[in-house]
This record gives sequence, structure tokens and C-alpha cells, in this order.
Amino acid sequence: MTLREDDRHLYLQVMDKIKTGIEDGTYIEEAKLPSEYALSKQLGVSRATLREALRMLEEDNIVTRRHGVGTFVNSKPLFQAGIEELNSVTQMIKQSGKEPGTQYISTDILDATEQEQYDFGMSDLEHVTTIERIRTADGAPVVFCMDKAPSPYLSLEKLWEEASIFSTIESVSNKQIAYAIADIEPITYHERIYSILQCTPDESLLLLKQMHYSSDDEAVLYSMNYFRADMFRFQVVRRRI
Repeated sequence: MTLREDDRHLYLQVMDKIKTGIEDGTYIEEAKLPSEYALSKQLGVSRATLREALRMLEEDNIVTRRHGVGTFVNSKPLFQAGIEELNSVTQMIKQSGKEPGTQYISTDILDATEQEQYDFGMSDLEHVTTIERIRTADGAPVVFCMDKAPSPYLSLEKLWEEASIFSTIESVSNKQIAYAIADIEPITYHERIYSILQCTPDESLLLLKQMHYSSDDEAVLYSMNYFRADMFRFQVVRRRI
């Protein structure tokens, strides 16, 4: 079927053509697409239609347009997960068929601030355990994690044995982590974090902020996880009610 035989908007047809070209290897991941002039000629559409298709593809994180340079095909995410599923980073990496690893940057036990006492709903909370880690997949850095929890729930000694913050908190506190309330934000260049994750300045990160709760609705863990957007894609299942 040619573009003209399809009754959808032309830019949608162009999007599908480019996606198909990426799938069949006509357009290579991380390589530059043909110029707008050449691509519009190949597809038989105006440059205005092509630009709208490229804009939509960029919104879907399929391509990246660099002003004055051209349009590049993004790599496919290695890790995909439904955001409604409360999986650990370790589980996500294992599900992709890669070997998860951890590099600890810092571990501290700090005096709890008034804000942390409020956030965890513990007015008598004295100390908070904070941990910074790099999560790796087959040795490559893919997530930077900043976690904090009430110190009575997160023993560092137990963490070295368990190797999982979830398992450690559940073992020490006898509380089952049941759900989390999450926010996702796109993050632009941050010198320290980009250096840790070995990102280039034009790449983006996804920041997942989560407060985790036990089955009795007690806040037990706050996490800020910086995911490489070129490697992770999160999906949401929305149901009509």
C-alpha cells in the first residue's frame, strides 16, 4: 500500500514508514537520517508533512533532532516495564536477560530533619540511613539511585547480607512493602549524575521519585532513581472506569 492509498493523515503514514525503516534496518540506530529534502523526496511528501512526522517521532523518543546537525535514530530501550508494577531495579534488569550489579558511592546515617520526620510520619524519628548507588547491567551503568529510610528499618550490616534494600527493610522491620506513590520527571544535564551514568550532554534522564509504603500504609522508603532514557521505557496501563 502506498501513502496515497491510506486514508489517514499523511504525517501518521510517514511516521509508520520511518518506523518500518528502522525495524528493517533501512535506518540504523544511532545513525543520522537522510536530510529533510532527501527524505521528503523518498517518501513523496512535503517537507512540512515530514517535519510534523519527525516532531511526533521525537516526542515518542524514537528520534532526536539536533539543530543544525540533523535527525538521529535513537537506540531501542533495553528495559521496559509497566510503571504500575512495583518492581525493583534488580528485577527489571534480570527480566531483560542481563546481569544486575551494584556499585556503592556512599552510605550515611544522618540526623533526621523535620521534613523527613513529617514525610515518614514519625515525629520521634532520630536518624535516617541514606545510600547512593550505581546500578549496572552487564557492568554498564544504567541507573543512579538515591535512597533513604528510617535507620531502624534499614540496617547497613543487614544490607550487605541481603544486597536488596527491599529485602533488608522487610526483614528488619517485619513490614511488607506493598505499594509506592511515584512521580516521573524528565531531567536535563546534571554534571555529576551525567558523569556517573556516562551520558552525553544531549541525552536525557528519567527521574522516578517514589515513596514506598507498607501494607499498613506506613512510609518506609523514599527513592530517587535516575534512569538513562535511552535504555529504559516505562508504560502505563490506563483503564476506563
